[in-house]
Amino acid sequence: MKFAKLQATGNDFILLDARNMEQDWAKLAQAVCQRHFSIGADGLILVQNSNVADLEMRTFNPDGSEAEACGNGLRCFAKYAIEKGIYQPPCHSERSEESTDNSSTLIMSIETLSGIRRANAYMSGNKVSQVQLSMGTPQFQPEQIPMVIGGRKLILSLLSTGNPHAVNFLSEPVASFPLYEVGPEVERHPMFPQRTNFEIARVLSRGKIEARVWERGVGETLACGSGACAIAAAAQLLGHIDNQVDIMFPGGTLTVLWDRGGEILLTGPVEEVFTGEYLI
Repeated sequence: MKFAKLQATGNDFILLDARNMEQDWAKLAQAVCQRHFSIGADGLILVQNSNVADLEMRTFNPDGSEAEACGNGLRCFAKYAIEKGIYQPPCHSERSEESTDNSSTLIMSIETLSGIRRANAYMSGNKVSQVQLSMGTPQFQPEQIPMVIGGRKLILSLLSTGNPHAVNFLSEPVASFPLYEVGPEVERHPMFPQRTNFEIARVLSRGKIEARVWERGVGETLACGSGACAIAAAAQLLGHIDNQVDIMFPGGTLTVLWDRGGEILLTGPVEEVFTGEYLI
């Protein structure tokens, strides 16, 4: 089974062209995502055919559960599909008018469990250097809900950016927060029947936030695209930031733009790490 390993701000994924493959994908994800004992990744991503978009993306977490959406995974998906020739751009692909070099922008629609997402892939020659995503409109539950876990009081902003998120804003540096202790308890709290992603964030200025994330079914990861969108949307509605903000994760920085009226936009770099074959 041929695969490619890609990473986006430290969030790493195994990608497969699964258009003509049948497997127990949950079981395979559990096997290949193991670090030290296998390829190792934050998730397994499948490229499949779609009847409603250019291609379909399915994402499986290391515990075998299937995720509704994944922002960083979508950016890896776009790069993989374009550079491997799986996605054949139609005539509506756009070449940058301002550029004098060989740069262009390819537009791709991607079907996910949470709906169709549009990816703008910024090309340098035949390589994708950066991808901007339309992540849909954030859906909010009550803006702030207090919760006590292990004697620690958390004030959570609850929302969905295609998958569920609980965001906690801190006054102290995020590096000092015991995420490995609190994260699993928030993820599996009874108030979240399908579990939740959990983000901690500290607002540094109107345009910068530092953050860490505990991903549902994964654990702590170096970054999270949908989590960055959730942090930005919650921070904006609470009056902490302006329309555009840089979310600084341990794995790198993601830029989020939202005007409160339309889809939230996520932009960041993406790289292929290696390719190989996995024996099944």
